[in-house]
Formats: sequence, C-alpha cells, structure tokens
Amino acid sequence: MSGKPITGVPDHALGALAERAGIALRWRDFCGQEHEVGADTLRYLLGALDLSCNTESELRESLQRLDASARARRLPPLVTAVAGQPVPLDVDLEETGRAFAIALESGATIDGRLEAHDGRISLPAIDTLGYHRLQFGDQQCTLAVAPPACVSAAELCADARRGTWAVAAQLYGLNLPGDGGIGTYDALGHLAARLGAAGAAAVAVSPVHALFSAEPAHCSPYSPSSRLLLNALHADPREAFGKAAGQAREALGMGEEVARQEASGLIDWARAGRARLAVLRWLFENELPHRSDLADELRRHRQHAGGALHDHAHFEALHAHCLHEGIWSWRQWPREFRDARGDAVAAFAQAHADEVSYHAFLQWLAARGLAKAQREAREAGMPIGLIADLAIGSDPNGSHVWSRQRETLVGVSIGAPPDPLAMRGQAWGLATLSPTAMRATGYSAFIELVRASMAHAGGVRLDHVMGLMRLWLVPDGASPLEGAYLAYPWQDLLRLIALESWRHRCMVIGEDLGTVPDGFRDTLAAHGVLGMSVLWFERDAHGFVPSRRWRRDSIAMTTTHDLPTSAGWWLGRDIEVRRELGLVDSQDEIERQQREREQDRDALWYAVHAGDGHNHHSAPIPPRPENGSTDEFLEAAITHVARSPAALAVVPLEDILGLTDAPNVPGTSDEHPNWRRRLPADLDTLLDSRPAQARIEALGRTRNP
Repeated sequence: MSGKPITGVPDHALGALAERAGIALRWRDFCGQEHEVGADTLRYLLGALDLSCNTESELRESLQRLDASARARRLPPLVTAVAGQPVPLDVDLEETGRAFAIALESGATIDGRLEAHDGRISLPAIDTLGYHRLQFGDQQCTLAVAPPACVSAAELCADARRGTWAVAAQLYGLNLPGDGGIGTYDALGHLAARLGAAGAAAVAVSPVHALFSAEPAHCSPYSPSSRLLLNALHADPREAFGKAAGQAREALGMGEEVARQEASGLIDWARAGRARLAVLRWLFENELPHRSDLADELRRHRQHAGGALHDHAHFEALHAHCLHEGIWSWRQWPREFRDARGDAVAAFAQAHADEVSYHAFLQWLAARGLAKAQREAREAGMPIGLIADLAIGSDPNGSHVWSRQRETLVGVSIGAPPDPLAMRGQAWGLATLSPTAMRATGYSAFIELVRASMAHAGGVRLDHVMGLMRLWLVPDGASPLEGAYLAYPWQDLLRLIALESWRHRCMVIGEDLGTVPDGFRDTLAAHGVLGMSVLWFERDAHGFVPSRRWRRDSIAMTTTHDLPTSAGWWLGRDIEVRRELGLVDSQDEIERQQREREQDRDALWYAVHAGDGHNHHSAPIPPRPENGSTDEFLEAAITHVARSPAALAVVPLEDILGLTDAPNVPGTSDEHPNWRRRLPADLDTLLDSRPAQARIEALGRTRNP
C-alpha cells in the first residue's frame, strides 16, 4: 500500500479523522526512528472502524458522526469505576444535583444526587464490587465497580501456605497410555496432581481454545476458531464413558491406528484427530442414548452455556457441510449462511439437529474434562491450579468472528512492527475485537471472553497484553510495515479484568515481551497484572542481570514456548534449527551467532553462580560444563530464576525434562513440527528421573515458604 494522498480528501482532514478514531499517525521503531503512516493505511483502517472516508463527503459524514456522538453527552451502555473512588460521568453539567439510583447486584439500592467536581459530573465513591444498574432521569447504564487490582498470586498462595512455583505444559504433548496420540484434559489433571503433591502452586497450560473439528490438521493453539469454546480433541472418551470408549475403538476397527499414533513422537493431527472424533461420534450415536445421566448433564450444559455454544455448534455443522463442497472460509459460504442470526442458518440447524447436537456434545465433554483437571489440581493442594492462556486473537475464518461480526474488525490482522527478532515486522493473520464496538455494546464481547478464559482456572495469561492499550493492525494483503497502532480503552479493560479476577478468584499475567509502550508495565503493575521476566531477556549493557534485580510484579521464567528450551539454548540447537530452515541469511551470520552464544554461555554461567549475592566472594565459581552437557546448567538456571523476587517462578516442562527442541519456531509452519511434539514418556514415569527430580526439588527448595 502506498502513502500517497487520497484524491479529493486533504491529508490533514484524513489525519484528523484518524486521530479522533484512535489511530496513531506516526510510530517509532526499535531503533528510535519515527515513521509516518500512509494515507491508504489510514483509509483502510478507518473503513474497518465503519468510518468511511473514500471521498470528501464520506469523510465529512464520518467526522459529523463522531462529533454528534461527543456532543450527545449521554451515558454509554457501561461505565467502569474503582471501588472507593468517585465516578466521573461524561454528561452535561446541567445534570448537577439530579437524583440518581443505583440498583446493586445484591438487590439493595443506593440513592443520592449527582455532584460536580472540576467541571465534571460524578457519582460519590461506591464500595460494593460488581455490575450494578445506574439510573437518573431518562438515562441508565451498567456500572461496573472493580477492585483496585486483580487477585494476586501471593494472596492465593499465602492462604494455602504453598510454594510460589509452577510448571508450564503444552497440553497436546502430555502422554498417557490409551490417549490415542493426543494429550487430554485427563492427562492435565494427572500432571497437576503429581506436581501438586510436590508442592507446586499451579500448572500453566497452552491455549485450549476451540479449533476446527472438520479440519484437525489446523492445529495452532494461537489461531483458534473461537476463544469462547474449547478444543474438543483434548477430550478423553474414557473420562465420561469408561470401557465404552474401548468398545468404540473395537467397533470401528481402530486398534492398530490408535497404537501407531500413540507410539509416534510427533502428533499427526489429521489422522489422530479424525480417529479421536470418530470414537466420540460413535459414543454420541451408540452409547449416549442409553446413558440418561450423561444425556441430562449434556442438556443442562447446553442450557447453561447459552449463545456462545449455540453459535459454535451451528458453525461447526455448517463448516463441515461447506468444507465437503471445498469451501474453507465462511466468508466464501453461500451468502445466506454468512449471517449467524439469519433464517437460513436457523433452518440449516433445524434440518441438521443431530449434527448440531454432536458438536454441543463435544464441547460438553471438553468442559467436563477441563473442569475435572482444575478440580484435581486444587484437591492436590494447588492454591491456583490451572493457569489458562488467552490468545490475542482468533482465526478470521472461525466461529468467533462469524458469530461476532459486528464486534470484530474484519479485514485487518493483528501483528507487530519491526523488532530485533522480526526485522520486517509481523502480521499474524488474527482477527480482534473492535474498540468502537466494545464501547457501543457495553464491552459484552470482551467480558464474555474474559469469563470464558477464567471459567476453569485459577490464573490466566493474556497473550500480547499490550493489546489492551494499543494494537498494531495490518490491512489484509499489506506488508506488516504498512500497519498502524489503534488505541484501545485500556482503563476500562483493565478494570473489567480486575473485576472478573475478583469474581473468579483468578490471578492475571500479561505477556509483555517485545515493544512495550512507555509506562505500560507500571500501569499493569498498578492494576495487579503480572508481567513476564524471561531469563534470556533479563540483560543490561553489562550482561545478564542478577535475578535479585528482576521485577517483583512479574512471573519469572527460564523460557517460553516461542523461545529455545534451556538445554537447546546451551547446546546451540536453536541456531542449528534456524540454519536448517533457512531462517538465517548466510553462513557468516550463523558463525556470528555461534560466537555470540559462546560468550553468552560464559556470561550466564557466571551470572547464575555469582550475580545473586548467594555465593560468598571467596567461594570459587565452578568450572563451566562442556557445551554438550546440560544437567548442571539446567539446575543452576532454574535455581537462578527461582531466586528472583518475582511473584511466581514458572519453568516449562521441557526444561524440567532437559529437552532440546522447542514447541514452536516463530516464522515457520509446515516446514517445522510446531505444536506436534509428544513428551518422551507417559506421565506415570515422566518425572521419575533423577535430573527431573533434582530440578523440581530446586524449585521447591528455593520457593517454598
């Protein structure tokens, strides 16, 4: 896309409209250089916000709509507030002294009169947390009163007197005999019970959002069909149906196929996924009709889940139907099927009621399995239990966008401007909610999303948390360099997160790696949202920072799913993988990275032994182990991270086991086995090795009260 002016629309007028809509006209790269956003990008993004500006008359009309909205000075559908603080209202000063009434969630009522302070109308401070109803004159709105901050890890762990450490796991890779080659919610509960007995406070788990049942090979957990529902492929048929699951396999003649999938070190999502779904369908058709207890439970689940499950089940049935005709995206479906609320979709669902019920059945089994895993974690003594992962966006071709089109920015992708790890910028092909629609609908879609992520968890990690304040958005088909930042109502969003955190007793972590707006981490900390301190990034001009200087308001980690494992980093395996995949331009660059890694090994070995004040100056630093040996380094690195003052120390299971291959290599898809690696042993024996035990003991020894 070019930055040339649009014919008939002056640049200054276009820029004025963009700024009013929250689009930044300039951005600064990681080198400090400032860039201007092109006119075509501004026009495209404004169109996505329903502010057309292709002609001067369209631009004038869009500006008038914004002006009319600002002049209205009426209550929006939802106003956020902090308990104990006055509540400013953007209404006319003429309302001063008008009587108001607040109907609290409890049924009680607060009456009073509007006050004027510093030229604004405000309500007196309200101490009662919750979603209340405010009314004065002919105006009314929901009043969301939040606590000052989210529930903290320290608060949750202090109640149980447990250690503040956790293990992170890729759910799909967990391994239990008879699991059909895909990790299950049952395996997650098994792992949580094992770690809970060892003193862990939590298990952080990869996203469990719903993918596409009609196409199991679409396996990235960060590109879901819907963030409101769950991945049905992780449902273990045995959890609800017991021996009948084995009977299903026999009836389908799938014994050899299942055994082959379980023996593989990599998940074949297409084959293993279809096998899992075939077993589940057999149980739905042949076993469920004879189990009145389970059928009643399914019926109650459908009633409780409401519209989100209703929409997703309709989408899944339609998606399978249209995919059979060779049509992948709902945006290419017959026009009458593109409206989730239309008569044609309702007629299709009625004509295919059994298929819709089957997809509701899958979601019920998934929710049942995940709830059981969280219950088992808590019963094992974990004060937090599962820490869920909320992806930053969803696949634009999925059920969430299809069913929430009015709340979604269609035709743009979330991404990131250039940074040292991605010099050309990034466009992730993910859709996100519209800030304009959020305000207009009382944040209903956002609240729905937060509640879904906290439903079966004691903690939640918000992927790319900077999106609460601003998102880098790239028009479809454009280069990531041709994006722009769009502002989001971060104060309202953080208050709503804090309120839901309080209601669910759920701590909140924000993935704040990468380009972070100035002061944003302080804002997160003030609202009780923990950041992330990752070993490889905790450096200054002098080298690796002693872990005693790491942030208290963060979780401390050795690594993440997008970075090398600790053993892989020590061995230089990540550099070799990038060479094999052609992600590095030249042999000279490979050799430069290898030389730099050798220097970093020395620096980190020194830091983990001398930089934390735990080693007396007279005590010699042990010799650095050879590059081919990882055991000593892993235990030292884990101890180093655990010694930090961070609220929680989290070590990925790959580091507990000393694995060298990372779950994901950013910038790759089919050319690398991302999201496919199975753990090397089943959960009954996985943590029994002496090195794994030593690493778990190092965590407990350092983090237990």
